[in-house]
Amino acid sequence: MKKALITGITGQDGSYLADLLLSKGYEVHGIIRRASTFNTSRIDHLYQDPHVNGVKLFLHYGDLADSVQLVKLIYNLKPDEIYHLGAQSHVRVSFDIPEYTADVTGVASIRILEAMREAGVNSRFYQASSSEMYGKVQAVPQTETTPFWPRSPYGAAKVFAYWATVNYRESYNMFATNGILFNHESPRRGETFVTRKISRAVAAIKLGLQKELFLGNIDAKRDWGYAPEYVEAMWLMLQQDQPDDYVVATGETHTVREFLEHAFNHVNLDWKEFVKHDERYERPAEVDLLVGDPAKAKRQLGWEPKVKFAELVKIMVDADLELLKKRA
Repeated sequence: MKKALITGITGQDGSYLADLLLSKGYEVHGIIRRASTFNTSRIDHLYQDPHVNGVKLFLHYGDLADSVQLVKLIYNLKPDEIYHLGAQSHVRVSFDIPEYTADVTGVASIRILEAMREAGVNSRFYQASSSEMYGKVQAVPQTETTPFWPRSPYGAAKVFAYWATVNYRESYNMFATNGILFNHESPRRGETFVTRKISRAVAAIKLGLQKELFLGNIDAKRDWGYAPEYVEAMWLMLQQDQPDDYVVATGETHTVREFLEHAFNHVNLDWKEFVKHDERYERPAEVDLLVGDPAKAKRQLGWEPKVKFAELVKIMVDADLELLKKRA
């Protein structure tokens, strides 16, 4: 039985990846931070008492800032695969807490790679890289060879982690890969991210629970895909004969305005009646256009996205309608 360790298992991607790996028969271990309130809602459907026979999901308290604990955990588990998804992942927030973002989004990757060396394991390592690394884009569409020009502390931290992964692969012959994932969404997306903020607001407005939605720049263009499909690409990267870096994207770009139009139209409402601008949600340095070219992933991994933009918006709005109806 293969064994995997996931950082960020309680996040959107971590929870879908846990679903996928468990369905493939893996024993899955996840690192979670101690908190005063429960933060495991996305994986509660998977969790069982570890004293029960046959349990394949195990959670361990830890922190990406604690290198000693990372070494001990990796030494004790000796996982076949390590998926490093944990981070301070909100771009706008990274401008407010840049030092913390640099530490847990950037330096933490070095801590895990070093922990693997210290523990003497031959785990395959996946680094969750980001389209935000491209920032002020130097080419359209963006590929694995497009130069990076990050426009946020988050993007800069991800560039550091990307090159650290490449460096450890080249210096120590480690199986270390970068998945450069473009925006990917789902009903498990955090409620402070713009797509989920929109889908949740649309549902609340339709049900009479909310009157307005405040947003920043609605003309930004993004390449949005469906998160459960993107975690499959992560898994495929670690099944290859040789480590490499891959762009994971749909190859299509849409504005936030288009997302609004599709979401409100789905419940027969006009978004212009409800959406207000709030400059607090603007970034100090905006990323105007992101669109990835997934040709390499299609060619070498056999991966390609299936859920289209309009279907993605519908999935998210319908899920939030159901969620709010249950709570009501």
